[in-house]
Amino acid sequence: MPPEPVTRSPKAEQTRQNIVDTAMRLFRAGGYDRTTMRAIADEAGVSIGNAYYYFSSKEHLIQAFYDRMARDVATEAESVLDRETEFAERLSGVLQTWVTVAEPYHEFAGKFFKNAAEPQSPLSPFSPESQQARDDAIQMFRKVMDGSSIKLNPGLRAAMPELLWLLHMGVVLFWVYDDSEDQRRTRTLIDKAVPLVDRTARLTRLPLVRGLVDDMLDLINSLKR
Repeated sequence: MPPEPVTRSPKAEQTRQNIVDTAMRLFRAGGYDRTTMRAIADEAGVSIGNAYYYFSSKEHLIQAFYDRMARDVATEAESVLDRETEFAERLSGVLQTWVTVAEPYHEFAGKFFKNAAEPQSPLSPFSPESQQARDDAIQMFRKVMDGSSIKLNPGLRAAMPELLWLLHMGVVLFWVYDDSEDQRRTRTLIDKAVPLVDRTARLTRLPLVRGLVDDMLDLINSLKR
């Protein structure tokens, strides 16, 4: 895949976003597997060559969607992070914002998940191709921690952004299968789980728990080697 330009002209950016929007609409209507790059180009009103100029594959289109989702969540969650200093309120605000931003794509997500769940798929949130979106999401949880007044073991605090991203992945998986109206059960999960995370995190400062925290951090670090 050729490197993306640092800057694009307004017209080029508009064309690129039009292709992404068109692809998402067709993916939602007809499914990811059945939608071709030619169909996307035709619907977007561009040549197939122009479509491939901006996106070398359907996978590349999904990566652009991941990136845009991360940016949209960051923008929408800004007011919560500017206003709140309590860890639970900040974390809940970000997770609930994600559910709101992702809501239009819920039906598509169910169809798409079987592709993203493949361990070797470039569409997996854990894949090298998803690195940028993953880094952006972890950075969002780093902002949750940096602006929070919660007191934690320094080692645990440093590891928390990535741990919160893994928690977020669990919420996303639950959301994919949530068939309740407006994904109400996912919002309930967030409302109930976040206080538990908050209380558990605060307990890690107790002397009796510090040894367990050190063991957990050692396990996390060993898995990264």
